[in-house]
Amino acid sequence: MDNYVDERDYKLLENDRYTFSVLARIIRGENSLLLSDHERIIICFTGQPYPVWIWTPDDASEDEMERAYRLAGENGLLDGEHHFNMKYELAEFFISRAKSEGIVFDITMNMYAYDCPEPIAPRDPAEGEMHKCTGEDLDAAVDFFEDFFNAVGIDKQSREEYRTMAEENIADGYLYLWKDPSGRFVSSCNWHPANDLASIGLVYTRNEERRKHYAEHLVYQVTMIAKDAGYTPMLYTDADYTASNACYEKIGYVLRGKLCTVGISHSDD
Repeated sequence: MDNYVDERDYKLLENDRYTFSVLARIIRGENSLLLSDHERIIICFTGQPYPVWIWTPDDASEDEMERAYRLAGENGLLDGEHHFNMKYELAEFFISRAKSEGIVFDITMNMYAYDCPEPIAPRDPAEGEMHKCTGEDLDAAVDFFEDFFNAVGIDKQSREEYRTMAEENIADGYLYLWKDPSGRFVSSCNWHPANDLASIGLVYTRNEERRKHYAEHLVYQVTMIAKDAGYTPMLYTDADYTASNACYEKIGYVLRGKLCTVGISHSDD
C-alpha cells in the first residue's frame, strides 16, 4: 500500500462520484493516514473527530474486505474510538468480522447522497431573506456550527474549533444564514466546491423556528448560487430523517447513492 494518491485514485472515485465526493476532496489535503493500492482500496483519515473513509469497489471480494479490515486494525483504527464511512457490503463484513474478535460494531448512521441537476423553487413562502455571512456575524455563525454538530451527534469539536471553521467559511464566502423579519438568524447553510460538484452542508434550523420553510428556501438559494457558479450541487443526508429528505426532494434533489457510518454506538451514554 502506498501513502499517497494520484490520478488513478481520482479515476476510481469517479465511479462513486456522489457517495464518495467528500473522500475525493479530502484525499487532496493533509491527512493523518492515507493508504491506497490505486486499484481496489483507499483508506483516508484526516484525524479525530472525523470518520475514517474506506473506499472499495462494488464487486469487492471477501478477501479484499478482509484486507481492508486488517489494514484498519494494523493502523489502530479498531479501538472503538474511530468510526468509518463505507459501503453497506463492507459495513456488514466489518460488523461480522469485529464481532468474532469481541468488538461490537454497528451501523450508527445511514446516509443518502443526492444531487440537484435542476433546482425547483419552493412553493411554500418563507418570511425573511438569505444573508451572506461576514465577519460581523462570526459569533452567530459559531453558534450554528455548534448547534449543527450537536444535533447530528458526530464529529463534535470544541467551540474554538467551530470558530476556526466559521472564520474559514466566511473568508471563502461559502456561508449563508436565513434572517427572519425581526433580523434574527434562524437557519444556516454552506457550500464547498469539490471538482465539478458543490457540497451543500451545515443545514440547520433552530428548534423553535422549524416548519416555517426557512431551510427549504435557504438551501434552494444556496443551491442556485452553486449551480450558477458552474457546479452540480450535492449533499449528504441522514437517511432516517424523512422530513429533511422530503424537503430536499421538493426542491429538486435526486437520490444517487447510499453509504453508512460504522462504529461503536454511544447513544446510551
